[in-house]
Amino acid sequence: MAIQGSFVASILFSYLVAACYGATFSSLQNTLVVTASPHAGQVLKAGEDNITVTWSLNTTFPAGTDSDYKTVKVKLCYAPISQQDRAWRKTVDELKKDKTCLHKIVDKPYSPSTNTFTWTVQKDVPTAIYFIRAYVHNSADKEVAFGQTTDSHKATNLFEVQAISGRHVSLDIASVCFSAFSVVALFGFFFLEKRKAKASQKS
Repeated sequence: MAIQGSFVASILFSYLVAACYGATFSSLQNTLVVTASPHAGQVLKAGEDNITVTWSLNTTFPAGTDSDYKTVKVKLCYAPISQQDRAWRKTVDELKKDKTCLHKIVDKPYSPSTNTFTWTVQKDVPTAIYFIRAYVHNSADKEVAFGQTTDSHKATNLFEVQAISGRHVSLDIASVCFSAFSVVALFGFFFLEKRKAKASQKS
């Protein structure tokens, strides 16, 4: 009985630890095959360009692997080169604290077959190097698996997003018009001054 009691206690303790600390990335199985439309090195413009993401279950895993899969959450993630000296993008194994994937693409119910979603890069996405990752959640909304478009070192199939510069076409047009008006006004001023000088000489 004592052995059985200690076994039950250890299981309860494990659940309590998991509840307190949450899932870790290192504990997740890489069971999804994820691809995305940008090719390696491609530059996308925030607010303009689209990304098409495709994901499905890796069929090399045994049947039943996905028995507790309920939701897939696809995210845009920073590559290591764009995390350097940026603590707000830091990778942490504990997923609740991890800042690698801050930009949501889509949440969809899990399906083992091929899933596709096209997303317009949002205007607030900053300039950086990225990859795509999909997290699988169970019925308790806990991460249990993942898949990504890059390798384990996050060094392949990376692409860039260029943020909106903050300048708008209307402002650029207004700036050009103002500059042109300033030049015309300047020439007009000199012309009037010259006429006044000639008139004063004649008088």
